[in-house]
Amino acid sequence: MDRHETRSGFTLIEIMAVVLIIGLLSTIVGAAIFQQVDKGRVTAARAQINSLEGVLELYRMDNAHFPTSEQGLEALVSAATSEPVPRNFPAGGYLKGGRLPVDPWGDPYHYESPGQNNPDSFDLWSYGSDGSPGGKGVDLDIGNWAEQKVGN
Repeated sequence: MDRHETRSGFTLIEIMAVVLIIGLLSTIVGAAIFQQVDKGRVTAARAQINSLEGVLELYRMDNAHFPTSEQGLEALVSAATSEPVPRNFPAGGYLKGGRLPVDPWGDPYHYESPGQNNPDSFDLWSYGSDGSPGGKGVDLDIGNWAEQKVGN
């Protein structure tokens, strides 16, 4: 080997510095992505609630009343047998596929008629990502009674 010959390559310190920088950048980007995923789920829950509101209004137009709290959202899938029994229940129910949607976190939507927040109609809500009443940010309850903002 010639004395004046130089070796090219990276030292262990340089490689470790690059790995550390990549790790820090991926942490920052990952946190931003997860935040957007949570906001997307909240938006999806609102859209599903709006869609279910429309189906419940259709039920009311056909039957002159909303399902009771006891009949629940299940009354959109199969004809209720408890009073008031629907007069004009369509074959196959009101929801395509014959099953109730779940919220983006995999939990069922909650229904109350008449509602505490909407005493002339119904309350329809999801408990958000934590699955329990209350919360802040993505844990906030998402309902049909108020426009709610998702915090960061």
